[in-house]
Amino acid sequence: MTTAPASGPIKRIGVLTGGGDCPGLNAVIRAVTRRAILGYGWEVVGIEDGFQGVYEKRARALDLPSVRELLTRGGTILGSSNRANPFAYPIKRADGSEEVRDVSDQCLQNIRDLGVEALVVVGGDGSMTMAQGLYEKGLRVVGVPKTIDNDLAATDYTFGFNTAVEVATEAIDRLHTTAESHDRIILCEVMGRYAGWIAMASGLAGGADVILLPEIPYQIDRIVDAVKRRTASGVTYSIFVVAEGAKPAGGDVAVLRAGDKTQQERLGGAAERLARELESRIEYEMRVTVLGHIQRGGTPTAFDRLLGTRYGVHAVDLIAQSGFGRVVNLRGNDIGSAPIIDACRKIKLIDPAGQLCATARAVGVELGAP
Repeated sequence: MTTAPASGPIKRIGVLTGGGDCPGLNAVIRAVTRRAILGYGWEVVGIEDGFQGVYEKRARALDLPSVRELLTRGGTILGSSNRANPFAYPIKRADGSEEVRDVSDQCLQNIRDLGVEALVVVGGDGSMTMAQGLYEKGLRVVGVPKTIDNDLAATDYTFGFNTAVEVATEAIDRLHTTAESHDRIILCEVMGRYAGWIAMASGLAGGADVILLPEIPYQIDRIVDAVKRRTASGVTYSIFVVAEGAKPAGGDVAVLRAGDKTQQERLGGAAERLARELESRIEYEMRVTVLGHIQRGGTPTAFDRLLGTRYGVHAVDLIAQSGFGRVVNLRGNDIGSAPIIDACRKIKLIDPAGQLCATARAVGVELGAP
């Protein structure tokens, strides 16, 4: 049952960035700070390293000079953490072992001690789940959706996605020339976790021959046949884009590290696994390129700077309107909001029968299944 947020006028707000880093985070921090100060005369506190900073009560004041020149800067000036869940927090014992505790009540008290009367949480589905839990315990909170994976159902687009796609597309462009020069198959593994948005967008934009998505378990025979058809037509190389969550029909995702109560499993190895399978079936030299964190780092695109700015401004306006328990979103061209819980219930996936997949098949891309 939801507890009504505390009442009272706003004088000081906080902002934190949770989960993995993402291009455009600093644009949000800048917009939140400038809108709060210039629009409402509020003080702004930046909480360091996500919810870890909440638990450890680490924060610093943000003012106009401190957020200058942030639009082009990647990462987050506040730091982040993807293991600091207030409801399942890893605590080190004196003997060096670790136990998991619910420290949410302590986090709420720490927020009060910092004089923060409302909190902007910038993050993905994990951070939004934590924000929802704290909201239900009385925290005045507003969410800003962030992930390069673009898999939050509460919004059409998350900032960071556009930058990740641009980086991946440039990499695919470069892989074309070396694959053609050496008559190779190059498999490019991209991020996205259990959703294939980065793989599909960059694969289509980069002219990939095979795109493998988590949403469509692939059949190895179809991929072999696609390569043989290209060879028969006189084309001696192929580019595969493989989402890190792609899996064979009847199989599972490739995992580098198992998850637990404090962190998600780490995916990786999908492209390498496929390359080993193909080597025994077709006579091509294989190369695997894993883009990894390159997709998350560096300067955000203009689109992500703009979207992050719009999100940050609207988050502060939501606080002013007592729109707590909501996450800002983009629907079409308009910024609005939805209940935070809409960003937690399910992830947004590519529809195998939808327009994107139909477009890919229409231009001859092999998706690994009918």
